[in-house]
Amino acid sequence: MSELPSPNKWGLAFHHLGLAVKDPEAAARFLTGLGYRIGPMILDPLQNVHLAMCAHDQMPDVEIISPADGPGPLDKLLATHNDGIVYHMCYTCADLDRSLDALESDDRFSVRSVAPPTEAILFGGKRVSFYLVEGVGLIEIIDEGP
Repeated sequence: MSELPSPNKWGLAFHHLGLAVKDPEAAARFLTGLGYRIGPMILDPLQNVHLAMCAHDQMPDVEIISPADGPGPLDKLLATHNDGIVYHMCYTCADLDRSLDALESDDRFSVRSVAPPTEAILFGGKRVSFYLVEGVGLIEIIDEGP
């Protein structure tokens, strides 16, 4: 079993903040004004969203997520947050099962799977999954393991 890349007890390392928006161009203009480099906008058909990763040398990375055509995972969220919202924090881990076991064994948290591991185009086919952590909100985990 590989070692976890993070010194914390859950083996999670911060990766990015997820920004859900109806207008990705407006979000990109704002982030560009802050000094972010905006990556290419891509379609992820498995999640039915458009995605762009935005990087900054001194600030956390931000993922711009906007709806694709047809029903998708952002519909309800953007119906109540017209101008967009930072709605998830993303972490990486070396071993998803080990990190989830560590989180779920901590009796101070309730962890519920929202979306099972799925290959993500934006992250080179690495598996991503989403979890609702009571008292924290939605987290995404990128599985860096083999």
